[in-house]
Amino acid sequence: MSPLVWMIGGAVVSWLIVTLVAPASINPEVLWGMIGPLASAAVTWIVAERTWRRAPERVTGVLATGFAVKMVGFGVYAAVMIRVAGMRPVPFAIGFTSYLIALYLVEALFLRRLFAGGTASASSV
Repeated sequence: MSPLVWMIGGAVVSWLIVTLVAPASINPEVLWGMIGPLASAAVTWIVAERTWRRAPERVTGVLATGFAVKMVGFGVYAAVMIRVAGMRPVPFAIGFTSYLIALYLVEALFLRRLFAGGTASASSV
């Protein structure tokens, strides 16, 4: 199964579980807290995997540049979600932070598999 399917499927399933188990008052903040990191992880995976196929030696530089862009983008995203969209800061921050950490971990595991010559590249985008 493709890494994108694992990331998207895992995030959506976990959000559905949180929605069913947790108080209703945490949504839509948790959903929007998930969407930013999920979009970022998906784009990062696509770019890293394509870069790996074309020029493996460039992956580290691409990931470092992407990290800097994401840090600025995440700041803007959080500010817009809290100040413009009116999300409550605590549930949004908890959802955002949880998904960011989880998706970075999943992404790192798939990158490790890709760099080791595993099947991640053959089954992705």
